Amino acid sequence: MSTDKATVVTFGCRLNAYESEVMREHARATESGVETVIVNTCAVTAEAERQARQAIRKLRRENPNARIVVTGCAAQVDPAKFAAMPEVDQVLGNTEKMQPGIFVEPPSERIVVADIMVVRETAQHLVSGFEGRARAFVEVQTGCDHRCTFCIITFGRGNNRSVPMGRIVEQVRALVAQGFAEVVFTGVDITAYGGDLPGTPSLGQMARRLLAQVPELPRLRLSSLDPVEVDDDLLRLVAEEPRLMPHFHLSVQAGDDMVLKRMKRRHLRDDVITLAQRLRDLRGDVALGADIIAGFPTEDEDMFQRSMDLVDEAGLTHLHVFPFSARPGTPASRMPKVSGDIVKERAACLRARGEAAMAAFLAGRVGREVSVLVESEAEGFCEHYLPVRLSVPAPVGSVVRARVTGVDGGKLVAVSI
Repeated sequence: MSTDKATVVTFGCRLNAYESEVMREHARATESGVETVIVNTCAVTAEAERQARQAIRKLRRENPNARIVVTGCAAQVDPAKFAAMPEVDQVLGNTEKMQPGIFVEPPSERIVVADIMVVRETAQHLVSGFEGRARAFVEVQTGCDHRCTFCIITFGRGNNRSVPMGRIVEQVRALVAQGFAEVVFTGVDITAYGGDLPGTPSLGQMARRLLAQVPELPRLRLSSLDPVEVDDDLLRLVAEEPRLMPHFHLSVQAGDDMVLKRMKRRHLRDDVITLAQRLRDLRGDVALGADIIAGFPTEDEDMFQRSMDLVDEAGLTHLHVFPFSARPGTPASRMPKVSGDIVKERAACLRARGEAAMAAFLAGRVGREVSVLVESEAEGFCEHYLPVRLSVPAPVGSVVRARVTGVDGGKLVAVSI
């Protein structure tokens, strides 16, 4: 299949972005002349699934003769729903989509989705490149052993499965050799890394070994971290390793202890505040982000206010706010709901609080030097994952030093030095 015969449309997380690159390479390796559109879905919210279904209908209108294959978490959780769409030719599960030959000789069945809860290994794929990206994602684990009451992702990804250290080192070396200056560790629950491997190496131990064995890697970034799983080795890296980017995104979800217990989270609000302070003690200029759900069932005004207050108390700047969306089959879907209008209002308030925190953080960078990974000729992201507009264009994929002179439209403005 030639490059122009395979299109991959991706929804959701960085892990999906990584897997889409794997599927794109597998599809390109075929010699079929059939135009194929692969839709890699997300199941994190009902809205994410709705957007995927809407996109599938539009893709069929735009590509009447193409073969449309739907996969990803939403397809894994409810394959029959997508197979019932007249626009869809085939539904593949999250395990099946990663099989190299799946696009060479497509199965005859309309639905090819195995029970992901019985899968015990992580497929290990070397990706040769990332279209349209200056940074590369590396899957270090998938699945999750926890059962948060609002989450359906476990049923889309299965249990925790980690990639062996040696394979990760091999992947990163190959990407650096291609010119990628930044690698992002991705997965469903990356702080659970290693629990299923011999010797149970922690995420911090694996990252330390990687940085030692690939000294030519300029920048390592981590995706979302569980506040109670951050290990001592990782904390030492925060303090000692400048190549580990000082932007950490925490899977917080709420700032009220009762809501956290009803979510079946394993941390309390004080755990988040304590971790945030410890990270700042280790590296004073860290940027902290968080996922927060607005309007979780039973959340009253006082509970919501504690989530609002946590933004300031923990110093959170990069907020991902999700209005609560009930997923059928989860315990939270059976809990007393908060009115939809109130959920929207609370989400808007949280976003406004996050925007104010971000504006203050951006203003605080004026006059400082930053290291920018260039993603277009004159724009990129600095260490703290802040967008930067450069005064002078630079090669895409390069890392340049610059001094921040101002803020414009939510971006730092900087002069190359």
